[in-house]
Amino acid sequence: MKLYALCDQELLDSKGVSVEEFVKTATSLGAKVIQYRNKTSDTTFIKQQLIQIRKLYDGFLIVNDKYELVEFCDGVHVGQEDLKSIDSDVSKAVKILRSVIKKDKLLGISTHNEHEIIEANSMDLNYIGLGAYRDTSTKKDISGVLGDKVEELAKVSVHPVAVIGGVKLEDQFENISYKVIGSGLLR
Repeated sequence: MKLYALCDQELLDSKGVSVEEFVKTATSLGAKVIQYRNKTSDTTFIKQQLIQIRKLYDGFLIVNDKYELVEFCDGVHVGQEDLKSIDSDVSKAVKILRSVIKKDKLLGISTHNEHEIIEANSMDLNYIGLGAYRDTSTKKDISGVLGDKVEELAKVSVHPVAVIGGVKLEDQFENISYKVIGSGLLR
């Protein structure tokens, strides 16, 4: 199972950690993917952060939501609500995104239940995020914690699965390709 490091700007700011420090920690732990998430800053700042991470990290770099910045990274991750802001039909939203970011970039979406996973199975994706595994302080809008159900739900997906939400470094899974850790890297 590979480490997928979630670099959340709000979390970094609250802990007084720089992007450089986060990337150094993620790299030392063998992170194969870093996703940069920033829900509050303008596009120019996010672009600068992506450029800075790229200078420090040669693994896969994913941006959260800001598909217009895909040229500065290797792909995009989008949540369900953000997909619906593109189109109320999430399948159409993924088709629109794929037409923008092209086949040479990664595309992942968040899923939270079996229905969303089955829906994602017919989409042109590289992976799905599945969770939340357990409660987390970095996401206030978690509708349900899946706990051990993530293992069974992961079997339903035709795409590689990244388990999200409250995942710890020591957590082990059998049916999961990536464990996504954010705040757990900052201890």
